[in-house]
Amino acid sequence: MQRKHVTIYDIAKRAGTSPSTVGAVMNGSWKARRISEARAEEIQRLARDMGYAINLQASALRKERSRIIGMIVPMHDNRYFSSISQTFEREARARGLFPVVSSTLRDPAIEVEAVKTLLSYRVERIVCTGATDPDSIAEICRARGVPTYNFDLPGSLAPSVISDNYQGALELTNRLVAEVRSRDGDPRRLLFVGGRPSDHNTMERIRGFSDAIEAAGSPAEPGNVLACGYAAAKAAAAVEGYLETHDMPPGIFVNSTIALEGVMNWFGKNGLERLRDLAFGCFDWDPFAALISPNIAMARQDVPTMITALFEIIDKDEVDPGILIKIPPVILANR
Repeated sequence: MQRKHVTIYDIAKRAGTSPSTVGAVMNGSWKARRISEARAEEIQRLARDMGYAINLQASALRKERSRIIGMIVPMHDNRYFSSISQTFEREARARGLFPVVSSTLRDPAIEVEAVKTLLSYRVERIVCTGATDPDSIAEICRARGVPTYNFDLPGSLAPSVISDNYQGALELTNRLVAEVRSRDGDPRRLLFVGGRPSDHNTMERIRGFSDAIEAAGSPAEPGNVLACGYAAAKAAAAVEGYLETHDMPPGIFVNSTIALEGVMNWFGKNGLERLRDLAFGCFDWDPFAALISPNIAMARQDVPTMITALFEIIDKDEVDPGILIKIPPVILANR
């Protein structure tokens, strides 16, 4: 009877550890992973006892540089993410690398599928942009000896480059507070719309929004944070539901241009003239959004500087997961 092919997953199960740890021991990178020598020897002994055989041909192929660098992004039909893709591709080619970018639709299963496909093409590095679970992706890549980098959303197992979401939201809300006060309105009634409550960026933006309002005198009114998701339809429904039980707020902080589309859809159906009476802010930027209202302010995420910081880490072969670089967004206002 033919003997079952032993994999690193079989060894990991027997050793009571992760496949990435076994992979690091097998490819010789265990010291960089801070795995003890005793643990490495134990895993090597188990591998020998179980009849694990390294595919020498595949190992030799992996030593030949492919010059491929991969990136996953949530979507392309968004100015922010398309700007990231284009700037990433330009900087990669400037370094003699071949960039491959895949859209994952914010679906964890598609993210993993895309990463595994990239690995099958012997990609040298993978950048996870806005990934729902970057640490799981880092574990998969570590088992293959491929470094990962987190972009837009941070993780704990790889270096991360993100916007300074808290400071950007604080500054944007301060502008809304000043606009509301200039009209004798109540800043406590400012409304926050969009984003996922479990998402790091949304949590930081809510924190900046709340701190700015509290610094203006008192906390925001309960129920005025509608973290309803990024989809335009969800943002429109959230505004609709809010206004069924509340008066129109003096201003709205919209958490992304995707959610902004939904908010604008609601106003388009219920009276665009109402926008003249609102302080309006959006965390993200689109040049056409500036035409929506003379009162709008936007936090433009500084993609060129973020990508430059990313490639500085890559160029130095930095893999320290403790690296977290926050790039301040630029606040743009019509007034």
